Amino acid sequence: MTDALKLDVAGLLAAYRNGMLTPEAVAADLLAAVQRLQPTLNAYCTLNPGLTAAAAASTRRWQAGEPSGPLDGVPLVVKDNLAAAGMPASWSNAALAKRPVLADELPVVRAIAAGALIVGKANTPEFAVEGYTDNTTFGPTGNPFDPALTPGGSSGGVVAALAAGLAHLGLGTDGGGSIRRPSAYCGLFGLKPGIGRVPRAGGLPQVLLDFEVAGPIARSMRDVALFDSLLSGPDIRDPRSLAGHNPTPWPDAPRVLYVPRLGDAPCAPEILDSADAAAAMLSNLGCAVTEGPLPLDLEPLNAIWSQIAEIGLARLFADDPEVAAAAAPKYREMAARGAALPATMLWAMLDMIDALRRSAAAMLQDWDMVLMPSCAAMPWPAAEPFPSMIAGEAVGPRGHAIYTGWVNAAGLPALQLPAVPARSGMPIGVQVIGAMGTERRLLDLGLRYEAATGGFVWPKSL
Repeated sequence: MTDALKLDVAGLLAAYRNGMLTPEAVAADLLAAVQRLQPTLNAYCTLNPGLTAAAAASTRRWQAGEPSGPLDGVPLVVKDNLAAAGMPASWSNAALAKRPVLADELPVVRAIAAGALIVGKANTPEFAVEGYTDNTTFGPTGNPFDPALTPGGSSGGVVAALAAGLAHLGLGTDGGGSIRRPSAYCGLFGLKPGIGRVPRAGGLPQVLLDFEVAGPIARSMRDVALFDSLLSGPDIRDPRSLAGHNPTPWPDAPRVLYVPRLGDAPCAPEILDSADAAAAMLSNLGCAVTEGPLPLDLEPLNAIWSQIAEIGLARLFADDPEVAAAAAPKYREMAARGAALPATMLWAMLDMIDALRRSAAAMLQDWDMVLMPSCAAMPWPAAEPFPSMIAGEAVGPRGHAIYTGWVNAAGLPALQLPAVPARSGMPIGVQVIGAMGTERRLLDLGLRYEAATGGFVWPKSL
C-alpha cells in the first residue's frame, strides 16, 4: 500500500495543497489496491465508472488553485443502501442491483458538493438488517485484521474498505448499530448522529421506522468531525432536520455513566477489560465517571425488535414484488411474518418507542453522557450471521448487538471510539452516547480521546 493511501483526509488535502500529490495519482493507486485486495476482502460491490475522469477534473482544479470544496479529491466509499447516481443502490438485492439510480440522495449530494470522489458502493447484508456482511448477490466481506472473520454489519463493506486503505472516508448508515459495531471491529471512528442531524431525502424506503441515520466513518477523529460538519444541517426536504441543536455547554467535569453490562447479558471478557480501560481514560481526561446500571427498561424494545424489520420488509415487498422475488428466502419469511401482524401491533410499538425516548431524555438530564461497549462479542467467521456463544453462554441473533439498538430507538447520537485491542490484535470499540443535539460535544471529546490514545492502528497484514 502506498503512503498516500495511509493518509487521513486532512493529510491528503495538505498534500494536494502543496502539490506533493494529485487526486488523479491517488485514484490510480487506490484502484490498483482495490484490484489487489478485493478478492480477499470483497469490500466493494460496485466501482464508480466515473472515478478516473472525476479525479482528473479534481486534479485540474487543484492545479488551478480552485478546489471545488473542502473534500475536493478525497476518495469516498458509500454504503450500498444509499443512492448515488449512475450506480445501483442495490441493498445487496439482485433485482435492485440491475437498477442504476438517476439521482443522488441528500447525504451523497452534500458529499459530492464538498468535492468528494465516490470510489464505489460498499457491500452490506441484504436490506441492511443484520449485524454481519454477507448476501447471496455479492458474497461475504472479510475483516482486514483477519479476512476469515466478519467486519460486522451492516456497514461492513465501508469499514473494510477504510481499514484496508481502499478509501479515505466512509459514508454509512446506522439503524441498530451499523456504524458503531463495524467501526469497532476495524478500529475506526464513527458517528451515529441523532435523528435529524443529517437530513435524508431521495433514497431507498426505510424498513426500521426512523431509526436509521446516515453518518461518517473514518480513520481519524478530525476526519469524522469534518465530514459531520458537511453532512449535517437543516434541509427543508427532511423536516426532522429543522430542529435546533443543544447549545448548552458541558461542565468542566462531564458526568459519565459507565455501563459495562446490560443486566445478565453476556459480554466477551476482553471487551469488558477494554471498556474498563476506556472508562479510566475518560476519567483521566477530566470526566466524572460513575459505573452503574442503565436506568432504562429495554425489555419491551428487545421483545419487538425483530418485528420492526419484519413489518418494514412486508411493506417494501408489497410495493416492489420484483425485489421480493429476488430476496433471499429468509427475508421473504421475515416479510411474511410482518404481513401477518395486526396494525394495532405497530401502533403499540410506536407508543413504546415514544416512552423510551422520553425516558432516555430524562436520564440524560442526570448524566452528560453514557459510556458502554460498542459490541458484546468479538468478530466471528465472515459467512456466519451471528455468534451463537458469547463468554460461554448461548445467545440469539442480537446477542452481539445488545448495546446499540436502544440508542437508535431513542434517537440519540453516539460516537464509536477505538479502545485497547484484544491480545490477538483484533480491534475493540466503545461508544459514548449523548442527549439529542450534543454531537459537537461528543466529537470534541473524541478528539481529546484520540490525542491521548493514538487512534487508528493499521492491520499488520497490509
